[in-house]
Amino acid sequence: MSVDPDSPLHNDLVMLKEKEGKDSILLNMLFKETYPFEPPFVRVVHPIISGGYVLMGGAICMELLTKQGWSSAYTVEAVIMQIAATLVKGKARIQFGAAKVVTQVNSAQGQYSLARAQQSFKSLVQIHE
Repeated sequence: MSVDPDSPLHNDLVMLKEKEGKDSILLNMLFKETYPFEPPFVRVVHPIISGGYVLMGGAICMELLTKQGWSSAYTVEAVIMQIAATLVKGKARIQFGAAKVVTQVNSAQGQYSLARAQQSFKSLVQIHE
């Protein structure tokens, strides 16, 4: 996924390339048997991001990813493009020091956990229903 080259997130990705040799945001998409009639569950795996509508655990807060906001006409590519735009719009920034903190809380090196992402997304959806 590419982000607006004029955004602070793009600059962070350049810095990430210098520090870790990676210049991308790793997403995980889980598809239920009901796909494409229900949205996939999408979360950020790496790096740790603040802002940009990224929740605890890496879940992404977007109406498009809820049953109410989803359309079976959406393609995976379109969803990824919308996520990139949402991250930039929400002023997402990579938290370079977060890997050490997260590792101390029993998570894999600077990565979010699936269980925590699902829990935070479920809580968010319940609030908005």
